Amino acid sequence: MFEQVATPFSAPTASVRQMYLSLSERDVGQAAAQQAANWLRATLDAAPHAMPQLPQGAEQFTAWSAAHTEAVGEQYKQYLAERKGGAPRRYFTNKAHALYFLKGVAPTKLVDGAWLFGLLQYWEQGAMRPLITTYLEELGNGVPEKNHVVIFQQLIDAHGCAQWQGLPEEHFLQGLIQLALAYNPEQFLPELIGYNLGYEQLPLHLLITSYELNELGIDPYYFTLHVTVDNADSGHARKAWEALTKLTPQVGDADAFMRRVEAGYLLNDLGASTQTVIHSFDLHAELVGILRSKSAAGKNMHSDYCKVGGRMINDWLSDPDQVPALLVALEKQGWFTRGAAPQESRFWGLLHGDHAQMFGVFSAYEEQVLHDWMATPAQPLATAPVARVATHRALQRAAGALLDAPPRRIRESAERGLIRHRFPDDEHGWEAIACDLRLLEAKLAAADSKEEAISMLIALMSPASHHTSAGLMATRIFSKLFA
Repeated sequence: MFEQVATPFSAPTASVRQMYLSLSERDVGQAAAQQAANWLRATLDAAPHAMPQLPQGAEQFTAWSAAHTEAVGEQYKQYLAERKGGAPRRYFTNKAHALYFLKGVAPTKLVDGAWLFGLLQYWEQGAMRPLITTYLEELGNGVPEKNHVVIFQQLIDAHGCAQWQGLPEEHFLQGLIQLALAYNPEQFLPELIGYNLGYEQLPLHLLITSYELNELGIDPYYFTLHVTVDNADSGHARKAWEALTKLTPQVGDADAFMRRVEAGYLLNDLGASTQTVIHSFDLHAELVGILRSKSAAGKNMHSDYCKVGGRMINDWLSDPDQVPALLVALEKQGWFTRGAAPQESRFWGLLHGDHAQMFGVFSAYEEQVLHDWMATPAQPLATAPVARVATHRALQRAAGALLDAPPRRIRESAERGLIRHRFPDDEHGWEAIACDLRLLEAKLAAADSKEEAISMLIALMSPASHHTSAGLMATRIFSKLFA
């Protein structure tokens, strides 16, 4: 997708989060799908109506795509030159910042490709082939190591970032758009095509994100995978244009169709963008928020002799608003020193010492936030600035893609094993999976027709199921039938 700047608009009144979660269930009812359709229609009416003036033919698209690639290639080359010259990271001030970003975009990434799901029912229509092929590739054609949702889920699991359900509403808006399109393709086909065309254009932020995640020891494979599969020559960006040309009416009102395509294209600009998530990070506020959430469970868990600043810990934690003052008191009492190595502090010993009294209290993400906060001086002499996006691009999208991959030596330093599909370690878990797959095989074998078997497969390839063991198997079978 193009580099985003969030576009302000008055969204229709509804709980975006609740609709998102409802559509993320394995059994999505007609009522939930229609509610999402009504919401999407109202959102289209409320969103800015300026048109992006998409290219109108194959020749124009080729030139547009080439300009897009050239522009972002030059921007990325400039970024690399700046970094080589000693410039700080543009996006992430520290590892906690990068993990905050992963958590913040999780509602979108965990439904990656979902907008195309509803088109599977049209698998026999040749004009749908580019879009269905794109969906299958988003699903890795059933190969766990290539399934985008499997990869991202394992990435956030590995870093303790999987508790994202309480994020603000705007973080769920892009995911809800995708799910609303997924379950209502017949109502929004032009908008779906336009959304797909916008989403599959490779952005500059994807390249920079990949580079900086690698630097911080976070496996960027989910992001680098999109650098390759979304290319405009033979990848998803090209397939998006092929789908538009095949599905534009030859007899009906093509102009009206294109106006709806362009409205769908602009849906990519709504909600929390990559840039807004990155720039919303406040290390101190994030730590305070984490400790406040812990206070509910910890306010009665400490013995009377646990005192800081002359007050019992239970007393401090009885009021979440006292957390900032508690941090000040802990430092004054020598539990840590801001700007010093966290591992050398008394407080870190509570988490990881030989007899760590607080072992397991914090997730990996929460520990990273605490670590980076302690390592940062209270009044730093210099900070690594995060670039701000000042240019409004609702009408002028910066072109984007290629492809200087981050250095391999950095890639090798990233945590490994994040992209392998994780089946249960215990034998009972394995037995449950094997039984599930055998049952699927039996049901497919007993189907009365190819159409009935295809329907079974499609149901398992939904946004909520395709990344499960049965869903992956269903995708592999479907991909062979579709080839």
